[in-house]
Amino acid sequence: MYFKLRNGIEIPNIGLGTSLVEGQDCVLNIKQALEVGYRHIDTASAYKNEKDIGKAIRENNISREEIFITSKVWKDSMGYENTIKSFNNSLENLGLDYIDLFLIHWPRNNDKQLNIDTWKALEELYKQRKVKAIGVSNFLKHHLEIILENCEIVPMVDQLEFHPGLMRKETIEFCKQHNIILEAWAPLGKGKMLQNEDLTRIAKKYNKSVAQICIKWCLQNEVIPLPKSTDLNRMIENRNVFDFMLSNEDMEYINNMEFFAGSDMDPNKS
Repeated sequence: MYFKLRNGIEIPNIGLGTSLVEGQDCVLNIKQALEVGYRHIDTASAYKNEKDIGKAIRENNISREEIFITSKVWKDSMGYENTIKSFNNSLENLGLDYIDLFLIHWPRNNDKQLNIDTWKALEELYKQRKVKAIGVSNFLKHHLEIILENCEIVPMVDQLEFHPGLMRKETIEFCKQHNIILEAWAPLGKGKMLQNEDLTRIAKKYNKSVAQICIKWCLQNEVIPLPKSTDLNRMIENRNVFDFMLSNEDMEYINNMEFFAGSDMDPNKS
């Protein structure tokens, strides 16, 4: 199943997060994910695992066209020329002819022009067809407004920390108004998320795990979840969310939960 970007590109509706997974562990993780049906892999230059992911892709028998790969330019490589170099390094590390989606990893709050110049580089890469889609990550509404005021191509994706207790309603509404597809990193929050009493109560009602409830909640909010797991059974479980629907009442309840677990990474302090 897919979401469709504004340019017609289809993006698989559940991806695999890969931060903090490197080396042979990463190669095995990606191979297992592909074997159980994942076709959407999210990485970044900052994760230092692009070579591992590329190796795993080359060592399986799934055609390149079936696999959707995202990477990102890190804060210290922003700016027009540096972004082009970062993209080419990512492409070389992955060993691919193209990247499906390339993102600005974080906005720079103290340098609006740097954000704009970096976006101009992504536009050029897109025009050269080196990447099939471009977007941003961790951009809130006010960050996006600056890009929209200075762009030829509107971002196609915004990837945010998004999970129960952290919905970012203002940014989500803005993205939907501008046909920007949303992705959720850390859709399961941190370990504390999975022990939450309210989510546990809802999960029991559907005979599902809390992780499955969080992933389904993302999907019903039209957000692509990118859960990270290196455990094969959990990877399978995280994709097994298409045989039930959360009720409107439960969706509304989760939508209005207050923050109780997640990271301390603030896009306004990047």
